[in-house]
Amino acid sequence: MKKLILLAVVLGLFASCASPKTVIQSKKVIKGNWTLSDISYSEEGTFNTTLLNDASKECFENSTWRFISNNNSGVYSINDNSCLTGDRNFVFTIQEIDEATGFYDFLLKPTNAKGKSETNAGFRLKLAQLSDTNMKWQQTVNAGGSPLTISMNFIKTIE
Repeated sequence: MKKLILLAVVLGLFASCASPKTVIQSKKVIKGNWTLSDISYSEEGTFNTTLLNDASKECFENSTWRFISNNNSGVYSINDNSCLTGDRNFVFTIQEIDEATGFYDFLLKPTNAKGKSETNAGFRLKLAQLSDTNMKWQQTVNAGGSPLTISMNFIKTIE
């Protein structure tokens, strides 16, 4: 009887830790190649932003991204020759929907080619839209004491 109760508790804990169906589906949709087509701001003006502690808005536009969902890793490539070009590796996690906003949390952590982070620092973004062809990330930052939302719009590329 004790073994049966222990088994029920273990199965209950396992089920509570499993990925929700919507997160699993999102990982299937995000898998593949994407182009970061444009970046916009919630306010008018010119902003000097460095995205993901890496490069400017102009460098990130038209960058290419590859998501490998079976191990939550990927690589993005900066293609603008006026920027530091090349591949950057990352790991990512899609978390359950935020009831207050209706968005999913998307965590992205830069790594080396072997998946190790030098700083263990990552970025929390909102996965505001995800379909078979489009994806939108949003990040709210402080700009001169006021919140500024940065929207990053992706288009899925055909392989």
